[in-house]
Amino acid sequence: MAKKERTPEEASCDAAAIALLECACQLDMETCFSRADALSACPIGSQGLCCKNCAMGPCRLTGKTERGVCGATIATVAARNFARAVSVGASAHSDHGRGLAYTLLEAATGHAPDYGVKDPVKLIEVAGYLDVPTADEEGERRPIDEIAKEVALAALAEFGKVEGELLNLKRAPAKRQQTWHEVGIAPRSVDREVVELLHRTHVGNDQEAEHILDQTMRCALGDGWGGSMLATDISDIIFGTPAPVRSQANLGVLREDMVNIIVHGHAPTLSEMIVAASLDPELIEYAKSKGAAGIQLAGICCTANETVMRQGVPLAGNFLQQELAILTGAVETMIVDIQCIMQGLAPMADKFHTELITTSPKVKIEGATHIEFDESRALEIARNIVRRAIDLFPKRGKTNIPDVKSPMVPGFSHEYIDYALGGFYRGSLRPLNDAIIAGRIRGVVANIGCNNARLHHDALFRHIVTECLKNDILVVETGCGAIASAKQGFMTPEAAMEYAGPGLREICETVGIPPVLHMGSCVDNCRILTVLSQMATEGGLGEDISDIPAVGMAPEWMSEKALSIATYCVASGAYVILGGSDGPVSGSEEVLRIMTEVWESKIGGKLEFIKDAEEIVKRTIEHIDKKRADLGLAEYDPSQWGQSGDRRMAEVLELPFEERLEAVYGGGK
Repeated sequence: MAKKERTPEEASCDAAAIALLECACQLDMETCFSRADALSACPIGSQGLCCKNCAMGPCRLTGKTERGVCGATIATVAARNFARAVSVGASAHSDHGRGLAYTLLEAATGHAPDYGVKDPVKLIEVAGYLDVPTADEEGERRPIDEIAKEVALAALAEFGKVEGELLNLKRAPAKRQQTWHEVGIAPRSVDREVVELLHRTHVGNDQEAEHILDQTMRCALGDGWGGSMLATDISDIIFGTPAPVRSQANLGVLREDMVNIIVHGHAPTLSEMIVAASLDPELIEYAKSKGAAGIQLAGICCTANETVMRQGVPLAGNFLQQELAILTGAVETMIVDIQCIMQGLAPMADKFHTELITTSPKVKIEGATHIEFDESRALEIARNIVRRAIDLFPKRGKTNIPDVKSPMVPGFSHEYIDYALGGFYRGSLRPLNDAIIAGRIRGVVANIGCNNARLHHDALFRHIVTECLKNDILVVETGCGAIASAKQGFMTPEAAMEYAGPGLREICETVGIPPVLHMGSCVDNCRILTVLSQMATEGGLGEDISDIPAVGMAPEWMSEKALSIATYCVASGAYVILGGSDGPVSGSEEVLRIMTEVWESKIGGKLEFIKDAEEIVKRTIEHIDKKRADLGLAEYDPSQWGQSGDRRMAEVLELPFEERLEAVYGGGK
């Protein structure tokens, strides 16, 4: 029997996506949603029960078949498959970090003149982590370019160092570092852990599931505390540490009267130059000469998150909206670099005037134009790409831009959160800890990850975030999950009035922050690790990340990067939930037991795969309340809060004088 094709409303809960899926149906155009409906997922592979690691297979361990040709058990096969996926995810994020380290090196040595050190304070901070001296023998500050060069070289050394372990591990709480050493999973270098994990999964090597999964954690930690953390730090050094800006999100940010250019992917080196070129007065005048009012830049996926939090460039959408952006007919050029780029973009672009341009030496797509990016000529290449986009504007046909967009305030780096809570001289996470201790904030949820075309687009994000806010749980987000919340309108300070419980609302009113904090792109999950580490060392919430009333989750995950992120968060002590399915190891009860019971006893964190949205919320709240109880904190009681703050004060000031005294002082004089 043929699979039922979903209606647009069943495929997505995003109004802009629904409108364009209706357009795709009318035009009989294929999208990732229709392909997902047409293709059945392999039930054997989805459970981790198919092994194709040698030419004696593939071996499908189903029914009464419990061992492969070589004798590998279900647990071994499932663990190996999970390990290989994590190694790919760790490689993707870490290679991103390596590329940025090379860019910093080129900038510091004068070979990439369009880049420089935009945040010298962050450079000095990172130099301290990497044991790079910032002063000479006389105690004088060394030149910034010298420090930047040595920081870049020290960062590159972290990928293949000969001895020792990753330097950034010392940024974790002392108790967490002790756990890593006791269990033997402290990563030695980024690349070594990836190679060793892949080596272990070769036929005839590691054949004990728990042992394979130990190295999986070690590899993932090399990503989270190594490659990804370096990527975030160096991005901040080169492009500036994010702080809140105002912007907008969803496909309605595209302009009928402007040249629309979309940047898509994950590497900020190109997108930052495209931003600069799009603001060039000469190119703006050139666009006007072609009949446009100007140039509108917008982003998809994590390139969008990079540019929105630093430059305020609006978000066009998340992963599942990349084809839909072209379907508007209003996009002149989509510029892509690395990761999460669908090959379906090329045939979609062929049906319109849109040019799809690949730019990374690591990525080519059949049917796309390839213009390889070179940091030594960064702005020149960016200007040429923008000019090509302008030349396409007169060829535009009928457009279908949904009138759907939401305001947002992104840019909450951990540095800014410190500043927001304590000011320039007294920046601290103490107020956040105190709010959790008092019960105004019940706990924290890191809601991150991808979209998945087999799920109801954005629906899990919307439901889970709504329920968390209602229960006074502060939500921090990165990646496509952050874009989902931005489109929903969760990322403005005003959203606290509509969605937050009484305690969280008071905090948001006092500090002036949204109840959902945009913390960046996928690699920026290390910002969340940094915040959790600071909370643990600040005091009052235990001594380790595993003590904090917090949960990490990726409700609509789909990529191997998400598995790496989940694993390094678990290895850092967090409870992590991956949603939307029974998970890639569901065929092995033993592997599921290791990831929950064994990991929790061994490292204080655990990983669960939970399909149902209500069950995700239920287990999240149960975990947060258990951690509160373990810390000896008062039971969550929302009735204590909601009588202070701006809203209450406005009500009080409208009362007659005697009633005002009664309201404020209980009748006292």
